[in-house]
Amino acid sequence: SRGTGQTRIALALPADTPELVQSAALGALLGDYSFTRYRTGEDTRTPAAELRIVSTAAGAHEAAERANTLAGAVSLSRDLVNTSPADLVPEDLANVAAEVARENGLGIEILDESQLTEGGYGGLVGVGQGSGNPPRLVRLEYSHPEASRTIAFVGKGITFDSGGLSLKPAASMDWMKSDMGGAAAVLGAMRAIAQLRPTVNAVAYLAVAENMPGGNAQRPSDVLTIYGGKTVEVLNTDAEGRLVMADALVRAHEDSPELIVDVATLTGAQLVALGTRVFGVMANDDSVREDIVAAATAAGEQAWPMPLPEELRQGLDSSVADIANVAGERWGGMLSAGIFLKEFVAEDTRWAHLDIAGPAFNQGGPFGYTPKGGTGAATRTLVRIAENHAARAD
Repeated sequence: SRGTGQTRIALALPADTPELVQSAALGALLGDYSFTRYRTGEDTRTPAAELRIVSTAAGAHEAAERANTLAGAVSLSRDLVNTSPADLVPEDLANVAAEVARENGLGIEILDESQLTEGGYGGLVGVGQGSGNPPRLVRLEYSHPEASRTIAFVGKGITFDSGGLSLKPAASMDWMKSDMGGAAAVLGAMRAIAQLRPTVNAVAYLAVAENMPGGNAQRPSDVLTIYGGKTVEVLNTDAEGRLVMADALVRAHEDSPELIVDVATLTGAQLVALGTRVFGVMANDDSVREDIVAAATAAGEQAWPMPLPEELRQGLDSSVADIANVAGERWGGMLSAGIFLKEFVAEDTRWAHLDIAGPAFNQGGPFGYTPKGGTGAATRTLVRIAENHAARAD
């Protein structure tokens, strides 16, 4: 029915379990998504459809509410990815995170460019120094009074990636507003976690910068000192995501998490290996990798386990620093990027890396409940990971 400009849809479902109710509701809500911020005209102001589920399944109401929470988290992630990079510079993304924290009872800390410089966050400072919009590191915290486990999420938040002085070709640059898709997924997931209240503690780091070729930009052959002291020779300024992620990964250890999961639109090689709909999962522990893939599958997202071959590490050797930010050969680029990140994770810390470069942004036509543009990839997976860790504590 159509009331005051709003479409109302009632679904009477032959669903006898709350899981089926949730699936139907979530699919409908995700499929109803649209991004109209920059469109003019009366049609774009029509409110989203109001969905009502009719089911006799026990727990149907709670399942529908959970679907609404997850859809809201994914929609937030999609909105952020779809926003023009001129309207989402690092400070803007940090401000959105502050608003989410305030509305959902999350703790928040934001480090500005001065604090990043003083604190020794060489990756964020180096990547951000070519832009007039300085970098930020955002820390979000969700705590549960009965939780004994802590997990940490780290999201890549490059609000626009020109490639820096290693400039991208124009055809590869027009969708680089999506290079903060990892941070968007982490922020959306933390919003949902705060609302669902699983019995687990979760901290999240958004490593936010804009990679531009300004007069102060870092140069190929510059050496950066990452937070914690390890040095990196920058051979390609377009391999910048791993630099800001390194800072955040090292910092995340200070929360003593039992698991760190990082999410990043990290490499074009991910698309070559797995295409545009399946994200890669790498880890320093086989059981962690298997658990993450299983969590993604259960959450309705496509993921595939990938290795971290030890022999690729020598390709990252630098003649002047502890490590180089790119390998000398192009083969296995997704894996060598994972090997790079692994260097900034303690051996006794369980860690997984999700490369969502392709799945984070749909350049083709809509399919299923996935729209063109930002998809919110990995958001639901992260929520499921948090809930799985809460369940293990029960």
